[in-house]
Amino acid sequence: MKKNLNIKIHEITRVEGHGNIVIDVRGGVIRELKLEIIESPRFFEMMLRGRRFDEAQHIMARICGICAVSHTSASLKAIEDAMGIRISRQSRLLRKLAFHGEMLQSHILHIFFLVLPDLVGAGSIVPLLSSHPEMAKTGLELKRLANEICETIGGRHIHPISLFPGGVVFTPKAQDLKRLKKDLESTFAGLEKTLEFLSGIPLPDFAPEREFISLKARGEYAFYSGEPFSSFNDALDANAFTDEVKEYVVEHSSAKHAATSRGTYMVGALARLNNNSRQLSPRAKAALKTSGLKMPCYNPFANNMAQLIECFHATEDAIATIEELLSMGPKAEPLAKPTKFGRGVGIVEAPRGTLYHEYEINRDGFIENAECVIPTGQNLRSIEDDLRSLVPKILDKPKAEIAKAVETLVRAYDPCISCSSHIMDVKFAE
Repeated sequence: MKKNLNIKIHEITRVEGHGNIVIDVRGGVIRELKLEIIESPRFFEMMLRGRRFDEAQHIMARICGICAVSHTSASLKAIEDAMGIRISRQSRLLRKLAFHGEMLQSHILHIFFLVLPDLVGAGSIVPLLSSHPEMAKTGLELKRLANEICETIGGRHIHPISLFPGGVVFTPKAQDLKRLKKDLESTFAGLEKTLEFLSGIPLPDFAPEREFISLKARGEYAFYSGEPFSSFNDALDANAFTDEVKEYVVEHSSAKHAATSRGTYMVGALARLNNNSRQLSPRAKAALKTSGLKMPCYNPFANNMAQLIECFHATEDAIATIEELLSMGPKAEPLAKPTKFGRGVGIVEAPRGTLYHEYEINRDGFIENAECVIPTGQNLRSIEDDLRSLVPKILDKPKAEIAKAVETLVRAYDPCISCSSHIMDVKFAE
């Protein structure tokens, strides 16, 4: 269709951070299309230089209030890898439980508060309090419980203070873990209602084939542990992750883009589901079947459903983790000590995808260099590629509908824009 179209959405709503969408079509041909990230660059990697190793996780948690446990976990894994620290089974389980709490709170925030208004034609969650009170109530209750998990394990519901190099400095009481387990068991009814609701909403017919990168682990659905894996290229070397995944600067963004030697790829819930669906818990597998999604699924709009399926998994696995902790008898433990120094890599699956931290720590315990690769930064190129594919397919629609469609696509990726805005190095002229 030979149509002229100019769209500029200034500061897209219901995403974390600030970004613009710019689209210019002339005679049916896209002349310009970009997702402008307009956040100021943030210097977290530079902040770590010269700081003690046991300060890093607290500094890096401040990258994001939503993904604080993820950044803390990746930071701790990088520190412990660099310094030869081996944490106990109990510490690993507690960290994993905190991680499930963050995964739930982030996914619930996105599904109920950011995406659901799109699906019912509302501008925010507020009208849903009247039009869909049960859905709104479910979202609020699930969000409260997820925050409570993070607070019980981490000391507060954002920016955890109990997760520390060598282990966990606070051990929750058995009665607190039992209470969390009981509350988690009661959430499945709300998740099932949400699954029924989302399953009744058809996805746009849009599924360009793509590469998916996520962690993959034997015997478990990889969130906290695992090795990088590509749907196109099998296993990737964690210690050479930045050789495979290359970041680069684009003029219109304060966040870098990323690509592999094969080009564009996607990270996040949909990537994890494609790479790891066989490792889902029983309830999550049942939810996947009910959802109607067939693997492989390339439709980026399905990322919302993938997040909901992961909520089933995270809830069920959190219950199993608590049961194991209770069977062990949670008790205070000393922190494991460093045995060396050097370079270390920490990789986890943040809610929005594969998160990479790399540190170099000297023999005095100070950080000499740091590098982070952020999930949303890895997805920005994929979002722009999808917009380039989607817009020509919907040019026959009114401008307002096209604008809504491109906003909905960006929101489906659940971008964490503030996390993505960072730079690698700073040099001052003498």
